[in-house]
Amino acid sequence: MENILDLSLDELKSWMELHNEKAFRAKQVNDWIYKGVFDFFDMKNIPKSTTEKLSDNFYIGIPKVIKRLDSKYGDTSKFLFEYNDGNVIECVIMKYDYGNSICVSTQIGCRMGCSFCASTIGGRIRDLTAGEILAEVLEAQKEIGERISNIVLMGSGEPLDNYDNVIKFIKLVNDKQGLNIGQRHITLSTCGIVPKIYDLIKEDFQITLAISLHAPNDNLRRKIMPVANKYSINEIITACNSYSEITKRRVTFEYSLVKDVNDSAENAKELSNLLKGMLCHVNIIPVNSVKETSYEKPSKNTIEDFSKILSRAGIENTVRKEMGSDINAACGQLRRNYLNQSDEKRC
Repeated sequence: MENILDLSLDELKSWMELHNEKAFRAKQVNDWIYKGVFDFFDMKNIPKSTTEKLSDNFYIGIPKVIKRLDSKYGDTSKFLFEYNDGNVIECVIMKYDYGNSICVSTQIGCRMGCSFCASTIGGRIRDLTAGEILAEVLEAQKEIGERISNIVLMGSGEPLDNYDNVIKFIKLVNDKQGLNIGQRHITLSTCGIVPKIYDLIKEDFQITLAISLHAPNDNLRRKIMPVANKYSINEIITACNSYSEITKRRVTFEYSLVKDVNDSAENAKELSNLLKGMLCHVNIIPVNSVKETSYEKPSKNTIEDFSKILSRAGIENTVRKEMGSDINAACGQLRRNYLNQSDEKRC
């Protein structure tokens, strides 16, 4: 049986025609799903014979909410979702003046091995399909009762390691017959799988490309990010320049600031020299503590000094506003805690 969320509207129309149904039924089913109706038999204008065919061939793959945490500040909600196979993922909704943003996961676990990230502990279990990623948005939107207008692919998993499903997901959420979220409201974050960045350029999207850089040189980057052993910073910068040149879009560089690891003034100066002249923005992210690592957040003065050095060099940057720290909103933390508790119960 197939998850109907994995089908585009055109694919569902083709299925209807192949099964002796009117093509317009696909639009009706599609509309119900995007209104938050996740049972075929609750779709009031669909004939019973059609709903029976649909239920015999498809399921609507909406995950079960097994935990929801809401920040006491009212700006962040975190969800732990469980899919039909028992695997769990998480997503975060952040409320801003300009609308609601959702940070979605693209894989169950991650195999990139970044040492500061909870998502990678335990490795990658499997990829999420396009429909499963879409389901995060649909269910979270239903939970909060408000429209989601911005998407960040920055949760558990490496989006470019699940390339085909992620590309289809972007097309699904961008579809005017679906969520109709503009591509300029979508950010894809990658640790820098260079060949896939060039593939992304060919898609002719207008999404924001974000690079998880986290170090100004290869030697330091290799210590915290295994992917750096395969792709050098120079290769990544070259690919990013191509992305900016062809798409005319500014690239974001994410830099998780870790106390006594990559937060020195020398690191800031080296990063400034690396990015000088690029169409880019640096997102400085004071690291969240992860129980399984010894990494700590730098002092407020260190964070401010790092930002000032970049600014003086003409590198646009912001220090990410801390949101959801009271609910473990950093990538992978809620899922990790849940898995640890489950393991303890089995022992």
